[in-house]
Amino acid sequence: MQPLQVPTFEPRLKVVNREQALAIHTAALEILEKVGVKMEHAGALEMLADAGGHVFDGNWVRLPANLAEEALRTAPRQIILYDHNGQKAVPLEDHKVFYGTGSDTTFTLDLETGQRRSCVLNDVGRFARLVDGLENISFAMSMGNPQDIPNVNYIYVYSFAEMIKNTNKPIVFIADRREDIEKIHDVACLVAGGEETLRQKPFLLNYSEAISPLRFPENVVDKLIFCAQKGIPICLPSGSNAGGGAPVTLAGAMAMGIAENLVGLIVHQLAAEGAPFLFGPNVSTLDMKSAVVSYGCPEWSLTQAALADMRDEIYGLPIWAFAGASDSKVVDAQAGAEAMFSIITAMLSRCNLVHDVGYLEYGSTSSLEMVTMANEMVAMARHFTAGIPVNKQTLAVEALERVKNAGPGGMFLTDDHTFDHFKEALFLPNLLDRSRYDSWEAAGSQDLYKRSNQEARRILSEHQVTPKNSNVLRDLDTLLESL
Repeated sequence: MQPLQVPTFEPRLKVVNREQALAIHTAALEILEKVGVKMEHAGALEMLADAGGHVFDGNWVRLPANLAEEALRTAPRQIILYDHNGQKAVPLEDHKVFYGTGSDTTFTLDLETGQRRSCVLNDVGRFARLVDGLENISFAMSMGNPQDIPNVNYIYVYSFAEMIKNTNKPIVFIADRREDIEKIHDVACLVAGGEETLRQKPFLLNYSEAISPLRFPENVVDKLIFCAQKGIPICLPSGSNAGGGAPVTLAGAMAMGIAENLVGLIVHQLAAEGAPFLFGPNVSTLDMKSAVVSYGCPEWSLTQAALADMRDEIYGLPIWAFAGASDSKVVDAQAGAEAMFSIITAMLSRCNLVHDVGYLEYGSTSSLEMVTMANEMVAMARHFTAGIPVNKQTLAVEALERVKNAGPGGMFLTDDHTFDHFKEALFLPNLLDRSRYDSWEAAGSQDLYKRSNQEARRILSEHQVTPKNSNVLRDLDTLLESL
């Protein structure tokens, strides 16, 4: 007899086994113990020395393996990001996967003209509003460095405030120095209703980077310590692009990137034990022809899949990843191919917080159409990776009997079982076209780029972001005027 319910098997991509994971981890620890890192923050250098690190050549420090092991032990196994209203939105735990946009592009593709131009502050708001209206994009980043702000020294504060006004989803933010992050924290406290509320239900996460190979500037560590002390979740990926900032071999680049991440984690946990830290070195490649760091390369997807395996085998911490980006200069077939490849591999690898959706031109250009298109790609990936439910209803034996007994006119299309289950059983695209040729032609013969452009325009025109409290907005404007 057929069982009524069979546990669903969810497809999973694995690229390294336990032996390989342990070898990479051991190499990372060897880098810390034998090579060391350059720590340019005097306070952190003192903390590391007091904890057992060996300082040499001024501000270089070698770190024993037990410091990494202790930091991995004390860091939390889950990080929960909330929306701006205090509702749980992005639980970073186990194999849950969430996608969001990126930051810091210099250019954007204008939604109205299609032309590549410099980013302005309004672009930051439009991307945030689009994210707020897209079902499968779970968090917002600025997607640009605006050129029209009043005080360039606080570019990240203005960008953060613009996102606050245009979305209620979690925000991953950038800051350049301690002054930036202090102001951003002030803004976040305004929105949350106080520092303690923000600590208990954070809606923001800081993205920062060390400098590969093995360098930790003072401003980077300042932000790291500030986040630890304030309970702001943070990730500190390295810039270990293979062949540029790291060895060209992927195992070597991963070992170095993980070593750099472990240093960040050690300092972070020494500053505030148990503070939330998102693990995940970026290991892309330096293209040997163009000398750009590639966002469309398969190697980056491969190394983050390996890191997901190492999370499961060794680290246990939620991890940072990328997807939905391309080296193409426009939203074309290359952009779609590279974006979908990274989206599906990130999902199959069960990475946790996946950023950079909507990037073009190796992270130099943003595109509202690309984000909109990727939203549908994420939906497709989720449908595939959910697996095939097997139970009495999905096996549909009774439906088959009804169709058989109905005689020559019986068909599944008109059976109640189809109407009851087709929405969850089938992937129903919004942008991807499945119409017959004559219907497609009658509708204007539009390709995916044009449909994505129209959908982005529709969302920006129709989607209503739940407004912030007027007192919060007033105080926010007062803060910005003081910069």
